[in-house]
Amino acid sequence: MYAKTNPTAGRLSRRQKRIFAITAVVVVVLFGSLAAWGATAHDSYGASGHGCVNVTVPNSTGGAVLHYCGSQARTFCQASFRSGDQVSLRARPQCEQAGLGPSADPATVAS
Repeated sequence: MYAKTNPTAGRLSRRQKRIFAITAVVVVVLFGSLAAWGATAHDSYGASGHGCVNVTVPNSTGGAVLHYCGSQARTFCQASFRSGDQVSLRARPQCEQAGLGPSADPATVAS
């Protein structure tokens, strides 16, 4: 009922429209920038290789990344091929991808 007695109650002034437009543009640019950054950002724990092993395992908060390089990776992979637990089973393909399979010669793997 109040809008009928005050005909200008629902209208925005030019200044208010300009503020809403600027705010909308800023929000769209911000989300666009975040999307572009997420799509192009370098993942430091991407794929296993060059003597480094990255294994994603289930965890209480969703997932955890195990990242090892050099002698730690060799030790981790050797233990993974000797054991039969879930982490070891998930680690084996990543160890092979990094060149740290059961037949890998420690002298040929980069540290």
